Amino acid sequence: MNREGGRCVSADIAAGVSPAAALFHSLADETRLRIVRRLARGEVRVVDLTAELGLAQSTVSKHLACLRDCDLVDYRAEGRQSFYSLTRPELIDLLTSAEHLLAATGHAVTLCPRHGAGAPEPGREPVS
Repeated sequence: MNREGGRCVSADIAAGVSPAAALFHSLADETRLRIVRRLARGEVRVVDLTAELGLAQSTVSKHLACLRDCDLVDYRAEGRQSFYSLTRPELIDLLTSAEHLLAATGHAVTLCPRHGAGAPEPGREPVS
């Protein structure tokens, strides 16, 4: 999600990236990963997600919209309620594979100075 309209992948990014890069960009946010993990257990309402994740309704809704824009999540209406679910169960296989890869590499990516916890934000230089 970015500041330009709340989309997962801005038009500028989308114009120059492969579909695989766009997919991983859409999953590059911890909140969206938490939502996907919750949806792996079954459909859920926004109000339930806000309670389970401890986040504001607007935050959850923006992340769900991002995942919907990427066709990874959809919802069904029942009366005045919307129930969200994963559209692609293969997404769980992808995340499971990623967890196996992280375990096999000793979570080296979390220690990587370019991509780990100490990495600078995109567009910012590291502080020396």
